[in-house]
Amino acid sequence: TEKQIQRAGYKADPFVEDKLDSMNLIAAPISTLVKEALKDMEIDPKTVLRTKNMFALGMVYWLFDSKLKYTEDFIEEKFGKKPLVAEANSKVLRAGYYYGETIEALTPSYRVGPAPISKGTYRNINGNQATSWGLLAAAEKAGLKLFIGSYPITPATGILEELALRKDMGVKSLQAEDEIAGICTAIGASFAGRLAVTSTSGPGLALKSEALNLAMMTELPLVVIDVQRGGPSTGLPTKTEQADLWQALYGRNGESPVPVIAAGTPSDCFHFAFQAAKIAIEHMTPVILLTDSYLANGSEPWKIPSMKDMPDVTVPYAVKSDKEFLAYERDPETLARKWAIPGTRGLEHRVGGLEKTIKGSVSYTPENHEFMVRTRDEKVERIVMDVPDLKVIGRKTGDLLVIGWGSSYGHIATAVTELQAEGYKVSAANFNYIRPLPKNTAKVFAGFGKLVVCELNTGQFANYLRMKHQKYNYHQYNKIQGLPFTVQEIKDYCIKLLEGKKNG
Repeated sequence: TEKQIQRAGYKADPFVEDKLDSMNLIAAPISTLVKEALKDMEIDPKTVLRTKNMFALGMVYWLFDSKLKYTEDFIEEKFGKKPLVAEANSKVLRAGYYYGETIEALTPSYRVGPAPISKGTYRNINGNQATSWGLLAAAEKAGLKLFIGSYPITPATGILEELALRKDMGVKSLQAEDEIAGICTAIGASFAGRLAVTSTSGPGLALKSEALNLAMMTELPLVVIDVQRGGPSTGLPTKTEQADLWQALYGRNGESPVPVIAAGTPSDCFHFAFQAAKIAIEHMTPVILLTDSYLANGSEPWKIPSMKDMPDVTVPYAVKSDKEFLAYERDPETLARKWAIPGTRGLEHRVGGLEKTIKGSVSYTPENHEFMVRTRDEKVERIVMDVPDLKVIGRKTGDLLVIGWGSSYGHIATAVTELQAEGYKVSAANFNYIRPLPKNTAKVFAGFGKLVVCELNTGQFANYLRMKHQKYNYHQYNKIQGLPFTVQEIKDYCIKLLEGKKNG
């Protein structure tokens, strides 16, 4: 029908307009074949036609020389309480497979080999699930109970929902009345000694900014997850974008340094949620973890890690001594203060939004304010000691380095790999640690003739790099359509920058 043709992405019937002449077209009468396959079963005509997709799937299975067992098992589980429906779908699936096997016009089948992945137990996971489980793993390694205080917002709600299910792991969850209440309850939980988390998207991060500043000023561990979506304002709630970067870096009053991390793939969210919590605890600071709608709702195979292989998380608890407890006395290496749990005798102290001295007393002294501002900034910069070096996909020297951050990773990596195979001297680097940047960033940049930054905004990361590493010239490739990049878009722009120049 016309409606079905439009759903398939065509304005008119492609069979009539000869738009499929370049393809090996098999006009299989699926509806007729399905009816024939199920003619001996007592099923109503509507249900019979609902199995058509299984016939097409069976043909695809034959085309790629795949086994039917996985789908047959799924059908059995899915329709276990409806045995007649299960039998019909399985029967039609096999009918499609055998149709592909017997029809002479169909091209020979292609075999898709096993994916080249390391051995282990895998499961499918989306970004929000992975984020939630990474936080749970960090809480377990730290020996802390996890608290999440959040307000539902697309596309971050799945994190709150997933963690709310984990009461068996000691998680306390609160669906607050608004974004501000959500983060404030999390700050209170952190003050009381919990691994505290709040999740949101761009509009919610704006509302949380004052409270986030309080967490920065009190130097309490807090993980703030921003699952970015199209903006500004309400914007495009169900679309993806990378336009909250500068809000994460600078969207608070005063000098407010906060570490910023960005995940690159759905399964990456597990690792970087764990890292965000580890940094927050060990360095006594709020941390912003940036994901986005593309990652949150995207999924991929994820190798389930062993907890014994996960890095330790060291909690910098304050220890009672005969000396006076100084609330802002710092570790000489990390500059992190100690975490004193309220109610501990001998560790009475005061924290808050007003500027403090090392003792925790309110101070308006100009010299003390400048000292504390610079100390908080230096504390965040010293986190670079825990940031791994920036990895390069391809050679460490060449004509062009394609730079991305966060969820642009997959499209950039694929585009660059294809360009390398075509003879171009191009490599890629994707940033996950935004503040602070990896310490080898300048060394990586120096190996290439041109640099191009690809991101789903108008150039926020490119401008950030111009501030941090000023000696380089950064080309920009930006897209702000609520959609991720395509591989071909990136390839076309890179070839344009390279002016068609290949090796030799």
